[in-house]
Amino acid sequence: MKEYDFVVIGGGSGGYAAARTASSLGLSTAVIEGGKDVGGLCILRGCMPSKTLIESANRYRILRHVTEFGLSAEKIAFDAEQIIARKRRLIAEFADYRKEQLEGGRFDFIRGRAEFLDPYSLRIHLQGGGEQLLTLRSACIATGSVINSPSIPGIELCCSSDDLLELSRIPAATVVLGGGPVALEMAHYLESLGSKVTILQRNTQILTGSDRDVADALADAFRRRGIEVLCGTRLLRIDKSEEGRSVYFEHGNGEQCVEAEIVLNALGRRPSIQGLGLEKAGVALQGNTICTDLEQRTTASHLFAAGDCCGPYEVVHIAIVQGETAAKNAAALLKGRGAVAMDYRLKLFASFTEPQMASCGMTEQEAREVGIDVLTAEYPFADHGKSLVKGETDGFVKLVAEAKSGRILGGAVVGPEASEIIHEIVVAMAFHATVAELALIPHYHPTLSEIWTYPAEELAEKVKSKNEESRSETQ
Repeated sequence: MKEYDFVVIGGGSGGYAAARTASSLGLSTAVIEGGKDVGGLCILRGCMPSKTLIESANRYRILRHVTEFGLSAEKIAFDAEQIIARKRRLIAEFADYRKEQLEGGRFDFIRGRAEFLDPYSLRIHLQGGGEQLLTLRSACIATGSVINSPSIPGIELCCSSDDLLELSRIPAATVVLGGGPVALEMAHYLESLGSKVTILQRNTQILTGSDRDVADALADAFRRRGIEVLCGTRLLRIDKSEEGRSVYFEHGNGEQCVEAEIVLNALGRRPSIQGLGLEKAGVALQGNTICTDLEQRTTASHLFAAGDCCGPYEVVHIAIVQGETAAKNAAALLKGRGAVAMDYRLKLFASFTEPQMASCGMTEQEAREVGIDVLTAEYPFADHGKSLVKGETDGFVKLVAEAKSGRILGGAVVGPEASEIIHEIVVAMAFHATVAELALIPHYHPTLSEIWTYPAEELAEKVKSKNEESRSETQ
């Protein structure tokens, strides 16, 4: 059996980042990938294919609304098959590049399904048939996630986000189950191309975990588009019908039913850990998620994890940093160095809807729950020059700051190019900036980014006044 310093199980974004980092630190490394295709969720069935479809939808949506700008576009149309064909072409290119990276020779790349025999050895069920045994000194589990199918009668009649990414005909009506980013992005995509969309969300708001004012702003914008958003629902069953599917649910005081051609199951994902033999390796779970600390270490001190299989945030840029952290700490363990820890202070999130939603750092609710005295300020896009020019006035920006120091704790945007302009707050937070310092930074006019100066100036004044009041009380 060949022994490796570091073995990565899973060749997605987090796994590749772990292997690349470990190899650069001088560890003999192997990556084991058991999927049918190489690339990981982000490339194959997540970020890249969904955003490719959304880009087509966004451009079609612009054509639908050109008369507002004194333009005309007659007989506009789309070809769903060509939209899917473009997506397939781009994803094939992305996946080929990732495969080249994995096969580039910096580490061994093994195609097969891994299974722990004990904490230090693996059996690989090779894709071409047969088995391979290997031993390891450390490892990173980065097996990603799979679609969650809860125990709801008729859930098997739903299509998944994987299915939707291959849908070459836009349905006349769609029911979307869930209120997370996948649900909302696919609702946006389908409505933009003419489908009548109904969103059924169990929680009392969409985007669970966001501040309610942020979530409600996006829900209200969706409703103005004609998307029906129903929160506080309880799914009962899904049946076949003449229209395609009937979805029965409780909402308010009684049972309701909505008909649609297709129903999208966007009720989240769960870690892909079945068959890994984690119990033999001494790796404990919390629910169905691998337990890790801030060093990405599992309950087996030489085994680490990264990405969706361990959480706590299922976004690709965090999975990459987790993979890098796991590799650095494996090297530290083997070479007697100090460990490094994850820092989630800049927690970043975006939903590529219309309008977009993005956030970073702490929400107002999170800050208050841990006892931080905070101040907040908002400014609407409906009163902002560049967004008025663009005709995109839904939403607002929001800043959360520590009341005494004015240090920026978080920010959120619902509005045009939210996924881009949120990075201004990420950079400010990375340098521990205060709202007063942000307010002093010059911004070109007219731009979307300058909208941040208004809540920053408001909060700077609030912080100043609060501190003056505090000094007066102590004198």
